[in-house]
Amino acid sequence: MATPRIGVSLPHFGPYVGPDAVVTVAQAAERFGFHAVSVSERLLMPVRSDWSNDAKLPESYAWDPLELLTWAAAHTQRIRLSTGIVNAIFQPPIVLARRLATLDQLSRGRLDVGLGQGGGGTPETAYLIPEEFTAVGVPVDRRGPGFVEHVAAMRACWAPDPVEFHGRYYRIPRSTVGPKPYAGTIPLYFGALVRRTIERAAQLADGVVLVAIDWDETRTKIDWYRDAGGTGRVVVNTMPSYPEGVLTETTFTDMVLADLDRAGAAGVDEMHISLNLGTPVPPDRQAELLEALATKLSLDRMEISRP
Repeated sequence: MATPRIGVSLPHFGPYVGPDAVVTVAQAAERFGFHAVSVSERLLMPVRSDWSNDAKLPESYAWDPLELLTWAAAHTQRIRLSTGIVNAIFQPPIVLARRLATLDQLSRGRLDVGLGQGGGGTPETAYLIPEEFTAVGVPVDRRGPGFVEHVAAMRACWAPDPVEFHGRYYRIPRSTVGPKPYAGTIPLYFGALVRRTIERAAQLADGVVLVAIDWDETRTKIDWYRDAGGTGRVVVNTMPSYPEGVLTETTFTDMVLADLDRAGAAGVDEMHISLNLGTPVPPDRQAELLEALATKLSLDRMEISRP
């Protein structure tokens, strides 16, 4: 059983988000040998009387994932940079393709991209916020085939010039488009919550991004991915519920190690942890906890992360 690599979610929402917090956690994660730092996207939170946050999304707004990762890239040298996820169809393909390629060039090829289409879950609309689609001027039914076409159009932008794409939803006239990714392309992992989208990831993406709320369900989803022919990387974002009060090194490391064992047994390649959910942890304390975890795991300091 291989031990999954560990990624660390950067402060990108909540009371401690800010430039200094991002640098503190990103540099600590790199210094202590973790594989990646990650952020996700939440465009807005609705204000209406019938809003029920059953999915337990962060109640505060999130900072833009690509600008935040660019800031992290500027203050690190080796650690990989992950979106897990950014909602692709909220931006035109050529715009998102150029933004991602720019970040990939600035970081010298350290970018891994988790892509979503906004919403999902069981039932399908469990995590869908219609206000997000209204705000960006994209219909909800763009999800599915529109998302697939969006990815194809982005990959076309990264191909050698001249670029040209003609689809049902997106058109790119014959033109030169740049910059191109640092190594020619960027790994794309599809965020998926239901079997249909997991199987889509197996067919079209370089891997899949899952959320481990229940590890039995997570193992089932990984089986769906592999049964559908998926051979790429399985990335899992964990949602730990730490005890109230002061979070000790022992409590933190024990909880992460327990999840790491479950992830390894399930066939996870990369597991991302967060200290920003529930009761957020100050950045300096996050760095201390990450050092304690690295010591427990005997991670090599200043490890050079590989794609």
